[in-house]
Amino acid sequence: MNKKLHSNIRAICAQAIFNVLEDGQSLSTTLMLSSHKIAEKDRALVQEICFGVMRVLPELNFYIHTLMSKVLTGKNRVLHYLLLVGIYQILYTRIPEHAAVGETVNAVNDLKKSALKGLVNGVLREFLRQQASLQQKFIQDNKQQTSQTLHPSWLLNRIKQAYPQQWQNIINANNQKPPMWLRVNLNHYSVSEYQQLLAEQQIKSEAFADLPCAIRLLSPVNVTKLPYFAEGVVTVQDLSAQYAAYLLAPKNGEQILDMCAAPGGKTTHILEIAPKANLLAVDVDASRAKRIEENLARLKQVAEVKVGDGLTPEKWCSGRQFDRILLDSPCSATGVIRRHPDIKWLRRDSDIVQLTELQHAILTNIWSYLKTDGTLVYATCSILPDENKFQIERFLKENSNAQLMGDMKQFLPTAQGGDGFFYAVLKKSS
Repeated sequence: MNKKLHSNIRAICAQAIFNVLEDGQSLSTTLMLSSHKIAEKDRALVQEICFGVMRVLPELNFYIHTLMSKVLTGKNRVLHYLLLVGIYQILYTRIPEHAAVGETVNAVNDLKKSALKGLVNGVLREFLRQQASLQQKFIQDNKQQTSQTLHPSWLLNRIKQAYPQQWQNIINANNQKPPMWLRVNLNHYSVSEYQQLLAEQQIKSEAFADLPCAIRLLSPVNVTKLPYFAEGVVTVQDLSAQYAAYLLAPKNGEQILDMCAAPGGKTTHILEIAPKANLLAVDVDASRAKRIEENLARLKQVAEVKVGDGLTPEKWCSGRQFDRILLDSPCSATGVIRRHPDIKWLRRDSDIVQLTELQHAILTNIWSYLKTDGTLVYATCSILPDENKFQIERFLKENSNAQLMGDMKQFLPTAQGGDGFFYAVLKKSS
């Protein structure tokens, strides 16, 4: 039986943002948990508002703190997030101002705070009256401050330090909405053939010269509109992520481990290149491992999927040795901020040290399961050198049987290009 759908999606948005910023939940998780309350037609708007608020959070907070003498706390704190939702709609969506204000004020009832309807209405109407001067004030007051970049200061400092010439481009790319990249299954169609199918549906696209399977859509569309998506002809996957399987260079008949494999985009790409490889896909999270199985089913591919921890491979590996290993290591995800803007507010500077130790431990443990002359591809969706270049340099120093093949690859996020990703290809000598 269907649960009653929430009448007010602004209340859902406010609660989701509260769950992220007060309770530390990831935005994707909290939206998934509340999806049963959202009508299909409203899903895109909920995503737009929640992701949008995360993207420009310091700006929205500035307006609320300027307009209100007292901060909302305790049980009323959720209304602070409702005000963020209201102001975001006024500034960044095409929703008419009266509708944005009216619906946001109505959400107060859904949040069971009816007595404070007047407060929410007053703040939003005051914002409309002062909008131009407030926006000017934000620019002037924040010229020298990190809130202008919409990034926390610790992260901004790390990016500036690592990329003194490119940091502004990285920040700008992080603050954009991400482009939609597709990976065409070349066993079915070539890129140009698939572009023809897209064109027939009035979907404009561009191919990417460096990768034979990559297409960028000029405007994102729902996957249900992609020709033969359900049949496994095409997969949504960022451009930079598509390099993983090519760098791994899998071959039919080989024993391959895809470690930290969920949700399975790279797993399925490996099997598109080498359909007869013996592939074991492992992830520590049981619910995410299920996603691997769903993706394999959609593409009609076969692989063994296990729930397992990279720190204790002896528990699930049964002494198996692999010709190739793809280790998509747990990381800060600082290369995919434009897809997950809540990362900026969920991560802490202290996380980086913990993550680098975790990465080093997993890499060291997994290395012993690679055959002599085997290849391991170390990958992260981070742009921080501690997790990438420095991590590999340390590993090479400690393991005389590890050899770096070619250069390490650090991709940075670009407005129309791929996300921030890092790759190092290691070979094991005797």
